[in-house]
Amino acid sequence: MGWWRISTDTLAESRFVVSPLAETSACLLAMAKGTAAHPGERAWLDARLPAFRARLADDPITALLLRATFRPRYIADFATPTPTGEPDPGFHQELARIRETPADQVHAHLEVALGGPVPGELRRSDLAERFAGLLEWIWTEMVRPDWARRRRIIEADVVARTGQLTHGGWAAALDAMRPGMRWLGEGRLQVNPHDYPPRDLSSVRLLFVPVTPGVGWVSWETGRYAVIYPCSGVLATPDPAPVPGALGALLGHARARVLMLLDTPKSTTQLVALTGQGLGSVGRHLKVLLDAGLVRRRRAGRSVLYYRTAAGDVLVTAQAR
Repeated sequence: MGWWRISTDTLAESRFVVSPLAETSACLLAMAKGTAAHPGERAWLDARLPAFRARLADDPITALLLRATFRPRYIADFATPTPTGEPDPGFHQELARIRETPADQVHAHLEVALGGPVPGELRRSDLAERFAGLLEWIWTEMVRPDWARRRRIIEADVVARTGQLTHGGWAAALDAMRPGMRWLGEGRLQVNPHDYPPRDLSSVRLLFVPVTPGVGWVSWETGRYAVIYPCSGVLATPDPAPVPGALGALLGHARARVLMLLDTPKSTTQLVALTGQGLGSVGRHLKVLLDAGLVRRRRAGRSVLYYRTAAGDVLVTAQAR
């Protein structure tokens, strides 16, 4: 298995970051795989795969490059540069790092991913530009129109992970962050199930980068390592239970939806992400529900989490029948 040795200083200096490029790369990886991690992703894929496949059909060199870059157990390093950790990086600022990759470096990374020589069709000098162009198309057509909502979900996941960290330490926050990842104890973090040599992260910066598609990977550059992981399930999938008509008529549809989502504790940031309502609207709904005794709140670190009371549970259960 692949694992990292992480010092307490590295953990203390680690941080969660938002990366538009990582989100776009995750969307590209999900479409390249063509398989969905959950029903919500299936609907998203079904709506966009035809355009994606048509674009690749019109550009067979880029299609071959994509297959060579995304291998079952490895992603060519040039395609997933490690985030810098800077606050609010712009997509095109991040993308420039791929676009500017020298051709010989791209070829070297592809040889590692392929486990052998690069096909003759890919012995070209424009591969970095082609891959960057594909990512730019994904961003423009499929991510940027929805980026505000995606960012809310990502930020809500960070709040949830921070709450886990506060209550259960790093073992709780890191366990099952992505498939094959778990805290082994004694400063060891398993990052995947593959038989790779361990790495010592005692003097590097460690970043955690949530994305909304159900995919993930790890990356590193000198002095910087990153774990890109899928947002936790409830934040990445649509709410499967519609608001019952009677409950919506009683409380108002928007307020009833907030109450239904509080079957597990959530912060206002999470509720904003899940409902699509504004922060002020969610706050007003929570105040009414608090005053009515249907929800309570408690502090988790720097966050305030809301959850249903027994009375709130009875109301939701009765109206759902």
